[in-house]
Amino acid sequence: MDFTPTEEQAAARDLAAEIFADLAAPERLAAAGTGSDAELWKALCAAGLPGAVEDIGLLGLVLLLEEQGRVTAQVPFAASCVYGVLAVAAHGTAEQRDRLLPALRQGSAVATGAFPARGGVTASADGTLSGTVAWVPWLRDATVVLVAAADRTLWLVRVGDARVEPVELTAPWAAGRFVLDRTPGERLGGPGAYDDVRAGALTAFAGLQAGVCAGSLARAVAHTNEREQFGRPLAAKQGVQLRAADAYMDTEAIRVTAYEAAWRRDTGLPYDTHALTAAWWASEAGKRVVHAGQHLHGGTGADLDHPVHRHFLWGRQLDAYLGCGSEVLEELGELIAQGEPERRGERG
Repeated sequence: MDFTPTEEQAAARDLAAEIFADLAAPERLAAAGTGSDAELWKALCAAGLPGAVEDIGLLGLVLLLEEQGRVTAQVPFAASCVYGVLAVAAHGTAEQRDRLLPALRQGSAVATGAFPARGGVTASADGTLSGTVAWVPWLRDATVVLVAAADRTLWLVRVGDARVEPVELTAPWAAGRFVLDRTPGERLGGPGAYDDVRAGALTAFAGLQAGVCAGSLARAVAHTNEREQFGRPLAAKQGVQLRAADAYMDTEAIRVTAYEAAWRRDTGLPYDTHALTAAWWASEAGKRVVHAGQHLHGGTGADLDHPVHRHFLWGRQLDAYLGCGSEVLEELGELIAQGEPERRGERG
């Protein structure tokens, strides 16, 4: 295994970090409320970053999402790339790729995903879908939704053909309830497509959580070095050092498991169990890190307007998204107990 970024991946990561640092200031994030930052999304698209994901792969996307997570930037970057660009590129027909990818690369079309399949949506023989997805992240920004039906088939649905009801989540992700009533859908991919897209989503959002945790810890370290108690910085106290050290190790565990899953996907190796492992670390360790970040801020951490509280909210939301730690662990155990080769998710 070699997780060293390629020249292209490193260049994309550095460009993303620069854009996020310039435009994802706490004041701008507060002004965005629960919606997205349209100017930031426009800047990312103008830099060609959504389209670059096809070339830099899932590992490259994880690197970009780490930078987004560090500043909790409110843009549908993860969703549009994993449910749109990568899903269509891997599982779309030649006609679908030609028709859908240009707009997704440019950001003029935004994709999100109604995942995982939990029986809420059924597909009929005539290609229409019915059912309700209680909440879909970034739905209020999306033009197309990749819907996972109860039978684990994938369908592209235009947002304009369905009903969207705004929903407020723990984290401000411009979410909505997606209501389908014999809504026309377009089939994407065949057998294995659902497993591959879901594993990619688990990996991508684990990378986002690694960034959220890294940002939370960086804020806690800065605060405890600046804040003094009895004439000494809080960071000089052993209890503070131990709490920060545990948070650092948890963050690194999230990062390395996400890197491994992404690297295996990019090299064509089975990665289902690795994606679930990354998701488990992102859920369980992610909660610990964002709680520690808020705790190490002391009374300041109780301020709902403080930037560290955004990391706490994002960390808790990512814990729940695509399955909390116990659900992911159950699925991972069942997959291992089967003793069968991992699903690879045939592409094309």
